[in-house]
Amino acid sequence: MTQFTIFLVLIVFVAFLLVVVIMVQNPKGGGLSSTFGGGGGQQLGGVKKTTDFLDKSTWTLAIILLALILLSNISLFDGQGGTQFIDQDQIENVTLPSDNGSGTEGSTEGTEGGGGQ
Repeated sequence: MTQFTIFLVLIVFVAFLLVVVIMVQNPKGGGLSSTFGGGGGQQLGGVKKTTDFLDKSTWTLAIILLALILLSNISLFDGQGGTQFIDQDQIENVTLPSDNGSGTEGSTEGTEGGGGQ
């Protein structure tokens, strides 16, 4: 398993957790917060504590996801186990076409009629 594959699996896992945490929240005061003490005299942990936990979890998972994405990009180009898109030998062995003045860029010289009709 390459380093990039490990990062990819972790990114998918953290993204799934982030979706779950976001879906549990309800912006109108419902969701998991209302289940734990939102309606009545009994409070199990309190609404404020649950909301704070979900808010901190969202930010933490978002920061972890961003860090994993940046680290996976670095691991992609590390040269040891990463993927190299362009082979250096291929760049050195490329032969460019010679410029013998027969180019057609911006020049009407050498054409019959001079206007390209």
